[in-house]
Amino acid sequence: MRRYAGIALIVLVALNLRPAIVAVGPLLRQIQDDLHLSGAAAGALTTLPLVFFGSFGLVLPLLRRSPRGERLLVASMLVLVVALLVRVLPSQAALFGGALLAGIAISVGNIAVPSIIKRDHPQAIMAVTAVYTIAVTVGAAVSSSVAVPIEHATGSSWRLPLALLAIPAALAALAWLPRARRAAAAVPAAEGSPQVWRSGLAWQVTAFMGVQSLLAYVVSGWLPTLCQDRGLSETAAGYALGVTSLLQAVGALAVPVIERRLRDQRPLVVLVGVLCLIGFAGTAWAPIGSVWLWIIVLGLGQGVGFATALSFIGLRAADAHVAAQLSGMAQGVGYVIAALGPLAVGAVHDATHGWSVPSVILLVVSVILVVPGLGAGRARTIGAEPEPVLVSRP
Repeated sequence: MRRYAGIALIVLVALNLRPAIVAVGPLLRQIQDDLHLSGAAAGALTTLPLVFFGSFGLVLPLLRRSPRGERLLVASMLVLVVALLVRVLPSQAALFGGALLAGIAISVGNIAVPSIIKRDHPQAIMAVTAVYTIAVTVGAAVSSSVAVPIEHATGSSWRLPLALLAIPAALAALAWLPRARRAAAAVPAAEGSPQVWRSGLAWQVTAFMGVQSLLAYVVSGWLPTLCQDRGLSETAAGYALGVTSLLQAVGALAVPVIERRLRDQRPLVVLVGVLCLIGFAGTAWAPIGSVWLWIIVLGLGQGVGFATALSFIGLRAADAHVAAQLSGMAQGVGYVIAALGPLAVGAVHDATHGWSVPSVILLVVSVILVVPGLGAGRARTIGAEPEPVLVSRP
C-alpha cells in the first residue's frame, strides 16, 4: 500500500510539470495581440521556461550536500504557484519573469522524480516511469484542451485559465509536505561515484533527451498556430494539441509492454524516429481534413520518445545516486537543447512567412534523433563496470 501511495504522489507532481508551458500554446495568439509580441518574442515565451527546465541539474553537481527529493518537490510546487500568479500580471516583464520562474520550479521536479523512482522502485523502473510519463502528458493534454473553453465559458481573458493552474500545484505541495517533514534535510554525495559528465553513454542519453524534448516543445508551442494557419478554428487547434498530448500517454503506456519483448531499447528509438517523421510531414502537408490522423501518429511517437528518454536515466544508472547525477546532466543540458526549438521555429516562420521550411527542419531533426538514441538504447550501465569515457589526451 505504501508503494502505491508513493506512486500516487509522483503522479500528483507529474500532473503539474507541463501545464504551465503547454497551456500557453492555444492562447499564444491572444497573448501576442494583447501584449504586442513579435513571432520571435512569442517563441521566447515558450523557450524561456525550457532554458531553465534543467537548470537545477546544472547546479546539482556544485552542491556538497543534496537536498532530499521530498523537500525538493515541495519547494518546486510552491515556487510554481508563485510563478503562475506572477505571469498573469498585466505587463511583459511579469509575463516573461513568471515564465522564467516557472521553468526553474519545474526543473527541480524534473530532476528529483527520476532519482526517487530509481531509489524507491528499482525493480519497476520502466513501469513506474511510464506511469509518471502518462501523468505528465495527461496534465499537458487537459490543460491545453480546456484553456480556450474556460476562457470562453467565463467570458474572461487569457489570464484566468493560466492563473487557475496554480490550484493543482498548491495541492501537490500540500500532499508532499508530510513526507518532506519526515525526510532528512540533506544527503551527502556518495564517495567514488562516477563522473557522468565524462561518460560517452551519459552524453548519448543527454542528446536523446534533448532532441526529443526539442521536438515536443515545438509541438506544444507552435502546433495550434500551425493548425490555425492551415484552417482550423482556435478551439479546434487547442483540441489538436490536447489530442497530441493525450496520445503521448498512450505511447508512454506502450513502452513497458513493448520493451519486455526486446533485448534493449534500440527498436524503440527507431520507432520514435519513424513516427515523428510521418506525423510532422502529414501535419504540415497532408489535406487538412486528415490532420487528426497525423496528430495521432505524432502524439504516439512523442509519447514513446519521452517515456524512453526518462527510462534511460534509471536503466543506464547503477544506483540512485548515479541516477540523480544522470538526471541532472540529461535534463540540465537536454532542456537547453530543447529550448532552441520553439525560438528557432518562430524565427524561421517569421523569415519565410510559412510553415514549409520549419517543417523540413523538423523532419531532419527527427532523423538526427535516432543517432544518439541507438547508443543510449544499448544495454549498458554507468557506474557498474568500466566503459569508454570522453577524455582529452595531453
